[in-house]
Amino acid sequence: MNQLKNVLVTGGAGYVGAILVPKLLNKGYRVKVLDLYTYGEDVFDDIKDKSNLVEIKGDICDQALLQSSLKGCDAVIHLACISNDPSFELNPGLSLKVNYEAFEPLVRISKENGVKRFVYASTCSVYGVSDAPEVTEDHPLLPITDYNKYKGMCEPILAKYQSPEFTTITIRPATVCGYSPRQRFDLTVNILTNHAYHNNRIKVFGGKQERPNIHIGDITDLYVQLLELPDAKIAGKIYNAGFQNRAVGDIALIVQKIMSQEFPERSEPTIETLPSDDIRSYRISSDKIKRELGFVPRFTIEDAVRDLIKAFRANKFQDAMNNPRYFNIKTLKSLEAQPAAVGGAGNKA
Repeated sequence: MNQLKNVLVTGGAGYVGAILVPKLLNKGYRVKVLDLYTYGEDVFDDIKDKSNLVEIKGDICDQALLQSSLKGCDAVIHLACISNDPSFELNPGLSLKVNYEAFEPLVRISKENGVKRFVYASTCSVYGVSDAPEVTEDHPLLPITDYNKYKGMCEPILAKYQSPEFTTITIRPATVCGYSPRQRFDLTVNILTNHAYHNNRIKVFGGKQERPNIHIGDITDLYVQLLELPDAKIAGKIYNAGFQNRAVGDIALIVQKIMSQEFPERSEPTIETLPSDDIRSYRISSDKIKRELGFVPRFTIEDAVRDLIKAFRANKFQDAMNNPRYFNIKTLKSLEAQPAAVGGAGNKA
């Protein structure tokens, strides 16, 4: 029987959290969201029954706030960070504080307050560049940016707190794609779909870089599953979580094909290939999580593209090409990168 009933989701008002939190509520969990709501405070407006939801607007660097927020919590799902390389580089000192220096106090205070399970959303971009056919969890971490480096440096910190009464697990998600009430259009599949829909033109920078992808529906299902599995099955483990490894140029072709199917009356979107200085390229293996936890993704890149097209048709977004709320770096620039603790973990597109 699952004894975990009260969950704190840091960064819960971010891209992934906006899908995860309603799923947790629907499963009967009592949920606290700790987030600065930098991208808007309306993310949970569509939730009709909020009786089991507590929203805390605040900074994960505030240890006194952590102490009060963690009271009564059985589990933590840690999504909060300044996500992706450009956002990190905008204010490196602030990013270091949020993504790395705030991490150990959060873990320590969680354990001191009786939290039984701590789920950390790291990132597959810790692998940097690899020509291995499929990168497993044992592959050396070769981060090429500070964002990747500090996400990886948190992993051994969490591991040292692992104990029989405090179960820790690290997930290295692939680049997430698909629709969310707190949408991001700075992630590969989402970027290409946004441009194809609005401009009928897809700009591809480089194109040969291999990237792993995972649908937002699948990664959020996984986080829910991680609250339900027995301690012994996951304690101290690290797992890749991805589905389709695809070159960026191939993702553009997928988007082009689906746009042509969905809008036969329009001309086929053109693909423009441009140089890129982003050399990150790697293919991940998610065999371990399938073998040990039985996690098998259900949704594809194609599903993510169709979900976004459906949302465009339903007018879910306000100026999707330009509105800063859909782009982490634009929002942070508009706020002059303050305050900290932005919700939502993710990868650079």
